[in-house]
Amino acid sequence: MELTAAESVNPLLPPVGEIIVGLITFAILAFVVIKFVFPVIEKTFQERRNAIEGGIERAEAAQAEAKAALEQYRAQLAEARTEAAQIRDAARAEGQQILEELRTQAQEESARIVARGEEQLAASRQQVVNELRGQIGSMAVTLAGRVVGESLEDDARRRGTVDRFLDELDQMSTSTATGPTGGSSAYSPEGTR
Repeated sequence: MELTAAESVNPLLPPVGEIIVGLITFAILAFVVIKFVFPVIEKTFQERRNAIEGGIERAEAAQAEAKAALEQYRAQLAEARTEAAQIRDAARAEGQQILEELRTQAQEESARIVARGEEQLAASRQQVVNELRGQIGSMAVTLAGRVVGESLEDDARRRGTVDRFLDELDQMSTSTATGPTGGSSAYSPEGTR
């Protein structure tokens, strides 16, 4: 019978006492792992996950900040270019205005110089005409005195004669310029008596 009892024991199945001790030990080990090890593992996992997610968020925030800074830089650059173009246009317009002012001043100065020259020329002409009138008058008085045969030494008489003679010359030059009037232009010394 002993052989049959030995044959009836299966070597693959452990004894029941070992199975119970193994189950209790497994339960204690499972309890310790679940109660103490898994929370630490979960905590470490969450910390790493938070660190990774935080790093990603920080990287995204840094990237967004860099993008915003780039956009701001581009906006400032565009604004600076616009401002530089406005300054350049304003300087160009101011240069044109200065040129126009200088041109106007030069034209005014030129007109002033021409007017002053014309005034001086007119004054010189008037002076020459007056001198010639005086010389022509004295020569006319001398000639008239010789022609008439009387002396025209009296100043009042001489002035009257000279003025009449010059007036007649002026009338002759005016009538020649405007056309013949048919009047007599001969000088008659009888008006001096």
